[in-house]
Amino acid sequence: MNARAEAHGNASQDTTRPALGETGHGPRSLARTPAHTGSETRPLTPPRSAPQPPASVSASTSTPTPAPTPAYVHGYSPREARRLGDQADTLAALLHAGTAYPAGSRVLEVGCGVGAQTVHLVSGSPGARIVAIDRSAASLAQARAHLAAHAPEAVADVRWHQADLHRLPFSDASFDHLFLCFVLEHLPDPLRALTELRRVVRPGGTLTAIEGDHGSVVFHPDSPYARRVIDHQTALQSAAGGNALIGRQLRPLLSSVGFADVDVSPRTVYADAQRPELADGFTRKTFVAMVESVRNEALAAGLTTPADWDRGITDLRRAAERGGSFHYTFFKAVARAGSLPRVSSSVGMHTNNFTPGASSAASFT
Repeated sequence: MNARAEAHGNASQDTTRPALGETGHGPRSLARTPAHTGSETRPLTPPRSAPQPPASVSASTSTPTPAPTPAYVHGYSPREARRLGDQADTLAALLHAGTAYPAGSRVLEVGCGVGAQTVHLVSGSPGARIVAIDRSAASLAQARAHLAAHAPEAVADVRWHQADLHRLPFSDASFDHLFLCFVLEHLPDPLRALTELRRVVRPGGTLTAIEGDHGSVVFHPDSPYARRVIDHQTALQSAAGGNALIGRQLRPLLSSVGFADVDVSPRTVYADAQRPELADGFTRKTFVAMVESVRNEALAAGLTTPADWDRGITDLRRAAERGGSFHYTFFKAVARAGSLPRVSSSVGMHTNNFTPGASSAASFT
C-alpha cells in the first residue's frame, strides 16, 4: 500500500557522504487516455495478472538489461510521508508480529523509504545489524531523522545505503535475512528484483515480504462511486508499472525464483465504531488518504469527472464514520533461501567489493 518503489534507482552511494543528487522518480506518462462522456468512464488498464516465472533464473554471461524505473503512484509530498507514518504505526502490531531477528544477525531492509517501517523493524530486533536501502537520498535523510527521533537507541544498529535493488552492491550471501514491506507492488518486474535479492541472502536465510491487495476491500455503506475511485487508483498504479493486487501472488513469485518453505498468512484489518483507532488510523488516514492522493492523475487520465471523483471519496469516507465498516487484507510471506547454482557473481550485479565489516556506509560495523 505504500511505496517502496524507491528501492530501485540509478545510483549506489554512501549516504554519509555528500549526496550525488536524486534521480527522477515521478510517475510515467500514461500510455493511453480513456475517453469518458459525462459520468460514464472506462478503466485505463486492467489490473496486471501474476507475472509468469522466467524459463530460468540463472545468470547469463550477457550484460544485464537495465531494469525499468518504477514510478511511485502516491507521490513524495510531506502529506504522503505523514500517511506512511500513520500507516506504519497503526499496523505495526498486525504486520510485524512474528518478525524478530537475533542480535548480531545481518538484515537487509529493502526500500526503507522515509523509515516508517524501519522504526518498528529495529524495535522488534534489538541488536540486529540492519542495512536499510533506498534509491532516494532525500528519503534516506528523512529515514535517518525519523529513526533518531523515534528510536535513538537503535541509531548505531542501522546503516543507510542508496542503492538500486536490481543491482545490489553486496556480495553473494551477504545477509542472514531480508525484509521488504510494500515494495513489490510498485515494481514493473518483481521477479527480477526477487532474483537479485535471492542472491544476497545466505542459504538457509529468510525473506519476509508484506504486501496489500486492493481486491480484498469490503466496506459499508456500499457505493458504486466509492468502488470506482478505488478501481481508478488500481488502474493508475498498473499504468505506472505496479500491481495493487500483488498480495495474492506472493507464493508463486517467491517459489519461482528459488525460495523454499514459502508460508503466506493473511493479515486482516477490520475497522468499525468499536475500533475507532483503526477507523481513524487505517480507514481514514491510510486507505482513503492513499486513494485521495491520485485525484489529479485520475482526472488527467480521463478516468472520471471531478463530480464523480468527489462523490466517490465522500462515500468512501462514510466507511470510517459511525455506522460504517471497512475490511482490508494484507499478505505476509516468510520464505527460506536454498542453495543457488554456481554462477559468476559478477553477472547481474554492481559490485563495490562489499563484504560484511568492510569500510562502507553499508558495512555491518
